[in-house]
Amino acid sequence: MKTEKEIEKLDDVEAVAAIKESFNAIKKEIAKAIVGQNEIVEQLLISLLARGHCLLVGVPGLAKTLLIKTLAEVLDLKFSRIQFTPDLMPSDITGTEVIEDDRATGTKSFRFMKGPVFANILLADEINRTPPKTQAALLEAMQEHHVTAAGQKFILEEPFFVLATQNPIEQEGTYPLPEAQLDRFMFNLWLEYPTVKEEIQIVQSTTSMYTPALSHILGKKEILFFQELVRRVPVAENVMAYAVNLVSKTRPTDPSSPQFIKNWLRWGAGPRASQYLVLGAKTRAILDGRHTPDVEDIRKVVGPVLRHRIVPNFNAEAENVSPIHIIDKLLQTV
Repeated sequence: MKTEKEIEKLDDVEAVAAIKESFNAIKKEIAKAIVGQNEIVEQLLISLLARGHCLLVGVPGLAKTLLIKTLAEVLDLKFSRIQFTPDLMPSDITGTEVIEDDRATGTKSFRFMKGPVFANILLADEINRTPPKTQAALLEAMQEHHVTAAGQKFILEEPFFVLATQNPIEQEGTYPLPEAQLDRFMFNLWLEYPTVKEEIQIVQSTTSMYTPALSHILGKKEILFFQELVRRVPVAENVMAYAVNLVSKTRPTDPSSPQFIKNWLRWGAGPRASQYLVLGAKTRAILDGRHTPDVEDIRKVVGPVLRHRIVPNFNAEAENVSPIHIIDKLLQTV
C-alpha cells in the first residue's frame, strides 16, 4: 500500500491503479468482521467517494450497524452514532448553546457545544423513528456540509458521510421520510438475508472468542484526494446521454416515457438522479481500475439511485408492483 504522501504525488492514471489496490485491501479488511454483503460494501464505497450518502434498509440482525462501524474503522475516520427516537430533538443532532461562567471576570456567556453530526461518518440509526422536524435537522448538513445554530454557521469536517438505517417491517411508531430527505441520499441499499453457508460462518465467528483486528487502509487526506479524482474522470457523451435519457423516462409527463411508466408512476426522478447515476458510474469504473465509465456502469447503479426517487401510484400498489420491478422493466426497455 502507498503512503499518504505517495498518493498525493500520483498523476490520474497512477491514482486509478492506487484506488483499485486500496479498494481490494478495504474489502479484505471488512471481510474479517462482515460475512458476505460484498455488493453492499462496494456500493457504500462508491457513495463515499462520490460524496453521497446512503440509506440502508434491512430487517434487524443483518449487521447494518456493525458494517458501518467497521467501515469507519478501516477508513480511520471519526465515527458518530445517533439512535433516532420519537423524543429526539434537532439540537440533539446539531448541538446546543450552553451558558458558561467566566470565573476571572464573573460574567456569563454562551458557548456552542457541537453535536454528534460533527463527525466524518455519521450513523443515523433507525432514522424513521423520529418526527420530520428532527429528520429535517440533517437536511442542511447533508446538502451543504455545514450547520447553522444561533445565527452562526459551523462547517463540518470533510469527508462527511451520512449512513442511515431503516427497518422495513415494524412500522408502528415510525414516520415516513419526506421526499426531500430521501432525495438527499445517493443510494438506497437493501440488505438481503445471508445464504446458509454465510450464516454458518456468522454464527461460528460471533459465538466464539474471535475478535478481528482491523487495519487502517485510508485516511482523510487520501479519501479527499480520491473524491477529487472522481470529479476529474471523463465521461463519454453517449454514456451521459444514456443516464439522462433513463431518468427522463421515469417521468409520467414525459412524451417519450413508456406506457407502463404512465400507468404505474405518480412521480418520476429529478435531475439529482442523473447526477448520481453519472457519479456512481465514474466511481465504479475507477474502483475497477478503468479510466472512464461505460453504459454498463450506469446500469449497475440504477437500482440504488432510482429505487427511492420514483413514486408508484395506486395502480402499481393494487397490482403489487414494486419500484425495483418498474426499474428492471425500464432497463429492458431503454
